[in-house]
Amino acid sequence: MAVQTIWPIDHTCGHHADRDLSDRPADRRAGFAEWLARQECTDCWRASNEGDEQDKAAWLKAKRAEEQAASESWSEQYRMPPLEGTERAVAWGVRCRHQILIAAYTALVTEGETSEAEWKGIEESARTVTRAGWWVDQRSSQPEDLTELLRAATGADRPTENPYF
Repeated sequence: MAVQTIWPIDHTCGHHADRDLSDRPADRRAGFAEWLARQECTDCWRASNEGDEQDKAAWLKAKRAEEQAASESWSEQYRMPPLEGTERAVAWGVRCRHQILIAAYTALVTEGETSEAEWKGIEESARTVTRAGWWVDQRSSQPEDLTELLRAATGADRPTENPYF
């Protein structure tokens, strides 16, 4: 006698469904059917989680706005020059620059052996990189690598006083 493929499931929400479990190995069907019986049916689960996506989107939007405001305030406080790029890239670049420099300061000065005077030099070098995309590209870098990354930044990442260059 073959192991059944259609299992009657009485969900916790009170709905009943006959589920075809033939896509599962025969020795795993009974356990999966028991697990399904401890869950809401698909329709009830979707209905109860429908608002979650909107809540997550609203939360994420608020979080991004908060991060953006903090990054812009920080940029103003530390006299960071405006970044160049598309509107979206600039907003993202400002956040990335803020996060990178804060992490580097913590790793190099607070927890490391870099002096405040040495940090001022690193900070001045960071001010010369105004291409938003450069900061976005470095968002996953290690804080200890910042000095080397800033040295590697090309002329395309820095502004020029010659508008015809």
